[in-house]
Amino acid sequence: MDEHTERTREQWDRMSAGYDRGAGAERWIIGDTRARLCGQARGRTLEVAVGTGRNLAFYPDDVELTAVDLSPGMLSKARAEAARLGRRVGLGEGDAQNLPFPDGSFDTVVCTLALCSIPDQAAGLAEMYRVLRPGGGLLIVDHIEYTRAPVRWIERRRGRRRAAGPRRRPMDVAVEQGFVVDRHDRLALGFFDRVAAHRPE
Repeated sequence: MDEHTERTREQWDRMSAGYDRGAGAERWIIGDTRARLCGQARGRTLEVAVGTGRNLAFYPDDVELTAVDLSPGMLSKARAEAARLGRRVGLGEGDAQNLPFPDGSFDTVVCTLALCSIPDQAAGLAEMYRVLRPGGGLLIVDHIEYTRAPVRWIERRRGRRRAAGPRRRPMDVAVEQGFVVDRHDRLALGFFDRVAAHRPE
């Protein structure tokens, strides 16, 4: 794990205890997006960056669910949520930039509001592509790099301090990694992308 990824892990561990306090504001901003995306999952499904398990209630009952997170603190919360729901899910530590699964292991990959925290977005999406079977689906939602000054300048200055560069639109990075976009919605005045895509056959 490189230094930036280790710092990211430590940051999310610190945030895990109070992370769910923002759930109400999130619903106001992106509505039922978690339920919409997770409801489309099919077959063997991987959730990347499961966090505290906010998505677990929304998957179809017949989905065979595996979920990873970089943060042990977040995983502890997700385990408690899975137990509360009676949801069977394989939970484990995992770096989105180096997923611990063979090629073509999953029918669906889900990632909600986490790409912005992955130090190298392109590496993360390349790994999601790799672990999907040909024809498998990608379901993501995340906020985009701000397009208006002065926030745009702040974002780009922050990006220059990171090895991977500024955050970019998740959909654009997904397309560069080989995904084909099936549906794209702009949410919250265009600040969030909700994307359903697939790995070509």
